[in-house]
Amino acid sequence: MSYHYLLDLALILLSTKLLGIFTGKFQMPRVVGALLAGLVLGPAMLNVLSETAFLSQLSELGVIVILFAAGMGTDLRELRSAGKAGFCVALCGVLVPMVMGTGFGWLAGQAGWLPENTFLENIFLGTVLTATSVSITVETLKELGRLDTKVGSTILAAALIDDVLGLVALTVVSSMAGSETHLLLVLLKILLFFVFSVAAAFGAVRLFRWMIEHAKGKNLRRYPVLAFVLCLLLAYCAEEFFGVADIIGAFVAGVVVASTPKAQYIQSKFEPLSYLLLTPVFFSGIGIKVELPALSGGLMAFSLLLLATAVLSKVIGCGLGARLCGFRPAECMQVGTGMACRGEVALIVANRGLSMGVLSQAMMTPIVITVVGCAVLTPVLLKAAFRGQPKPAAEWNSLTDQYRKKEQLELVSAQLLVQEPEQKDSTQ
Repeated sequence: MSYHYLLDLALILLSTKLLGIFTGKFQMPRVVGALLAGLVLGPAMLNVLSETAFLSQLSELGVIVILFAAGMGTDLRELRSAGKAGFCVALCGVLVPMVMGTGFGWLAGQAGWLPENTFLENIFLGTVLTATSVSITVETLKELGRLDTKVGSTILAAALIDDVLGLVALTVVSSMAGSETHLLLVLLKILLFFVFSVAAAFGAVRLFRWMIEHAKGKNLRRYPVLAFVLCLLLAYCAEEFFGVADIIGAFVAGVVVASTPKAQYIQSKFEPLSYLLLTPVFFSGIGIKVELPALSGGLMAFSLLLLATAVLSKVIGCGLGARLCGFRPAECMQVGTGMACRGEVALIVANRGLSMGVLSQAMMTPIVITVVGCAVLTPVLLKAAFRGQPKPAAEWNSLTDQYRKKEQLELVSAQLLVQEPEQKDSTQ
């Protein structure tokens, strides 16, 4: 048995912390430092670390916990109020990148950068650009104190719908390529997943309330354990039985936990798990995946233009959707920038195209550069989009802050009241 993974974890945690402090000195989000740590230590530069099965699985657990924590920090009332805007933003954020990505692939073929590309390959390239990875945006919004704002709620709602629409787009394109996947079956599975989620939410909330009523304040540690079990089960069921991304199941579990009386206590117990281990491993893992072979001048130019197309297509598409819903121009830019990040979903779509023979191997390097470039640029651009604005926006957050302060006071009082019974229970 090899214990080299211990050294890998030590290097990841140390480098992400040091580079996070370094990027913070330049007024950049610390998430950028974690991404740079993966690039520096990975095959792209020093090649000290390489992706292993252990790091890959731990990274997947990291993104699940990040979205679970985002769900716990989501106000259902705000999420419902952002539902209409989220759908409009997601719809425009899928259609515009699809059209721009397909058009860019065709222009690249005409310019000779992709001499043998096909129309189907261009459409698949557009499908890759439809994917949104909200995990980096969530961490950046939390760092900026904007996650619970109108813009933050809209981005979260749009990201959930975006994943569903992107899955439908992938299914349609795969069907065009001769895949055996049927569109109606995928739509049915998505519908069944949300029915299953509602049933699971109803059962989980009833279980939490029953436990609180009968436990009488004893052994509070059972609530975070049960919440994490719910997160893992919904993430597993979403991916395994319904073909929906596991991160959507994790987010739904977080929203369910947010509806329980112990939400604040459970969230406080998950924060150390996230920032001590899982979050650094996930973000550095994106950089570790990057392997840069020798690039020709034409392919490098194509990669940079694809990156620009990826960012602009989301800013334009999602910003347009936000504008149609009555957002101010500054808020439209914030929503569009927050949706610009790509991540593991885009890489999964690209790998699917490669395995089907639709995307060429030469296309994979520009796509990886685009994913990493979007991951690095999105926090920087998002922070610039919020620059000069009061933090937080008083017109949106004043009532929420008062409500949460009241909840925190009640939580402290409850913990003081049950501290002695909990100690007795733990000694038995």
